[in-house]
This record gives sequence, C-alpha cells and structure tokens, in this order.
Amino acid sequence: MNLLAQAQELARRFNEDEAVLQDFEQSRACRALLGSQAPLSAAMLDELDWIEALATCRQTQAIGHFAF
Repeated sequence: MNLLAQAQELARRFNEDEAVLQDFEQSRACRALLGSQAPLSAAMLDELDWIEALATCRQTQAIGHFAF
C-alpha cells in the first residue's frame, strides 16, 4: 500500500471514529436531557448507545471475489 493510500485510510478511520463518538455523545446527552425511565443501569444504557452508534456510523467493508 502506498503512502497516499495509507494516509487516506487513516483519515477515513479517524473520521469514522469521530462520527461514532459524536453519535454516541448525542444519544447520551438526549437520554440525560429526557431523563430515562428504563429499568437498566446507566452503564448498560451507555453500552446500548455505543452499539447503536457503531451500527449507524461504521461502514461495512465487503471484500470478496468477483466472478466472471
């Protein structure tokens, strides 16, 4: 992999990580603002928000073979 491709991949990963973190923080802030009445602990709710942020913001990288 050449240096330009490596730099682009690092930038893509950084931007993706930032998007996940921002989505998580927004979900957490909304939950705090609205006052969650869920029977789950705050740690469990944070974990669920993190999983949702990952599923929403991460790109799925599909690698396979193209058959003719």
